[in-house]
Amino acid sequence: MRPSNMSMCRLLFDFSTLDQLPNKTAKMDSSKTTDAASSQSKPEHINKAIKKDVDKVVDKYDIEEVTGQCDAASNKTVSYCRCWKSKKFPLCDGSHNTWNKETGDNVGPLVLTKKQ
Repeated sequence: MRPSNMSMCRLLFDFSTLDQLPNKTAKMDSSKTTDAASSQSKPEHINKAIKKDVDKVVDKYDIEEVTGQCDAASNKTVSYCRCWKSKKFPLCDGSHNTWNKETGDNVGPLVLTKKQ
């Protein structure tokens, strides 16, 4: 039986070293501190336009359908977008090439093929 994700992922911490941590309870001069939340802006969204009406973009495909479209012998592949710029999302349309030229980035698609 396969273990659950919870049993596979555990946070390990050595509590015996807690007494060695510096004491941070000294009184601080509030005139020299800034509120981190107010001084930092919210990170920019990667996804600018795709399925913005849903909480999380998730696309599911049957593995048999995908492998049926792939054939290494005839150079057939299926490419999935990872740059969020494709007009055919979730499939890649090559939009990453323009993005990479404009920004100096190096993103590319996830390419699936079937072994010969």
